[in-house]
Amino acid sequence: MILDIVKVVLLSLVEGLTEFIPVSSTGHMIIVEQFLRLSENKQFVNAFEIIIQLGAILSVVVYYWHKIWPFSPKLTPQKRKEIIIMWMKIIVAVLPAIVLGLLFDDVIDEHLFNPMTVSVMLVVYGILLIWLESGKKRKEKYKTIAELPILTAVEIGIFQCLAMVPGTSRSAATIIGGVLLGLNRVLATEFSFFLAIPTMLGATLLKVVKIGSGLSGYEWFLIALGFVLSFIFAYGVIRVFMNYIKKHDFKIFGYYRIIVGILILILFLTGVVK
Repeated sequence: MILDIVKVVLLSLVEGLTEFIPVSSTGHMIIVEQFLRLSENKQFVNAFEIIIQLGAILSVVVYYWHKIWPFSPKLTPQKRKEIIIMWMKIIVAVLPAIVLGLLFDDVIDEHLFNPMTVSVMLVVYGILLIWLESGKKRKEKYKTIAELPILTAVEIGIFQCLAMVPGTSRSAATIIGGVLLGLNRVLATEFSFFLAIPTMLGATLLKVVKIGSGLSGYEWFLIALGFVLSFIFAYGVIRVFMNYIKKHDFKIFGYYRIIVGILILILFLTGVVK
């Protein structure tokens, strides 16, 4: 039992550290789990890796509460209206992920949750991040979510669907999409955070419904522990990451992805990970 808890702590730490930076938290957990071997029950491991992400995402709710809760008595009517409109855009933007998630969740779980997929996606999107930051400076069309057209929000939501492939990174896909569509780096990151709230809530509910009573009470305990720990670790990362991107670009994450992706590919080809 103690060893299981240690494994959960380590996996939750990996999740909390990587959820918001564009390096793929799911990809990292798949690889780390290869060495830790949390359980031989693949259904449990898959559910664990998805559900604890919601814990990390809930740290966004706490951190940005003043920006996302429209019913605070301190808000002006205009600000309250802006937040409600923002949520309308977010809900519309999450629809592509809901549709594709319902259609392809089982296929993705069965065929793509593996080190080979993770390594390839880490490298591909690492190259894209470096390309994004190395090219000609793009014109910033939007500086606030209030300026963001609903159609553009939906397009970012479509980019988010790319992250259904492990190793892509939900934040990387939405940030890349947002910047290409005219958002500045900070706005693209914040919108990515907010879009993650209903996305991961939906993904978690889907897992819970599909699993039903398929897991033991002890397995649910480990998931709940990972959920709480991921929240704590992720909350500590948000401020640091947001302060970082206000002054720096994403190239370092691109180089990191490429290096880690190549290392994982080597480990996979040599049979160290399977």
